[in-house]
Amino acid sequence: MAVVAAPRPLLGAVLLLFVSAAWGSAFPLMKDLIHRLPVEDLLAERYLLAALTLFLIKPGCLRGLSRDTWLNGALLGVMFGVGQVGQAMALGSLPSAVSGFAVGCSVVITPILSLVLFKDPVRRRVWAGVALAVAGMAVFTLVRGVEDRGISMLALGVTLTAAALYSGHTLLLGRLSERPTGFPAYALTVIQLFTIGVLTGGFAVRDGISVPVGPSDWTILLHLSVISCALGFLARSHAQAHLPAVPSQILMSTQPLWVAAIAVIWFHEQMGWSMVVGGLLMGGATLLALPSRSEARGKERRRLLFVARRRPRCSKATGSNARTRCASSAAWRRTSPRAPARTRPPVPGRPGRSREGRSRAWSG
Repeated sequence: MAVVAAPRPLLGAVLLLFVSAAWGSAFPLMKDLIHRLPVEDLLAERYLLAALTLFLIKPGCLRGLSRDTWLNGALLGVMFGVGQVGQAMALGSLPSAVSGFAVGCSVVITPILSLVLFKDPVRRRVWAGVALAVAGMAVFTLVRGVEDRGISMLALGVTLTAAALYSGHTLLLGRLSERPTGFPAYALTVIQLFTIGVLTGGFAVRDGISVPVGPSDWTILLHLSVISCALGFLARSHAQAHLPAVPSQILMSTQPLWVAAIAVIWFHEQMGWSMVVGGLLMGGATLLALPSRSEARGKERRRLLFVARRRPRCSKATGSNARTRCASSAAWRRTSPRAPARTRPPVPGRPGRSREGRSRAWSG
């Protein structure tokens, strides 16, 4: 049986904040690139290059995988890929601020789905973090201004459906990471990135595929593929093994904060009151999303109890060395510390079994 490492919430939080920053850095870069490259073409090339990068780094990652791993990886890719296609299709009929807020509503949908589908209780502190995250997103998106464009209710519904798919993706990834039989994070990341690339590519080939033309555009595409997608998805897969799904979604909802920070630092945009207020709200949501020590210990105890219940039964084997043989493995395992070797007490008047004793007995 595979050994599952104990959860480390702080490591998971750091990885998810990196994911949020990596994905947040993609928005200002994509905003510039989509003027020269269609959105659907950019998405397809981005995910396919990300999958190819991870596969070339570790070519043997897909060997010997179980059928469940392939199915789960494909399902994760379909959920996220359909969400990306729906979001891209609805973007033309929605203001960007409304689209961003609707996608961010996944932070509310995730605990609701977790409660309805898996009966997982959500603590009040986590609900408070959800409320702060929603308020922060509203400040960053809606309060900062909405373009004078009509809002299509159909496009809004499609975007909210994409947000629900992102929530389902987070919940499924969290469930897979809790399996005591092992969690092939690298292989699952490669499979789902290939699946997302194929789905978005099928949406892009309708009008033909366009590629970047200049070195600067290729540099942006490589950043979007390697940093935002490849490393971002890989870090997220590892992070969710240390944090539950709902706190993970709260931490990933801080993307607007990173978008604003990058816009101020790199693109020299002015910092307004909405950035300050939204940043404080997002910071509070991040602190509330971190699980306490008692929650981490409780999760570890439940995991160890589950693993102990699933341990294969062992039957004792005959022999003087007191070894046991597991029914699920041909390897021998010791079930007790080795006892000291028994020695027969010497008999008075009889030579020992050593060479020296035998020589004395022969000479006598």
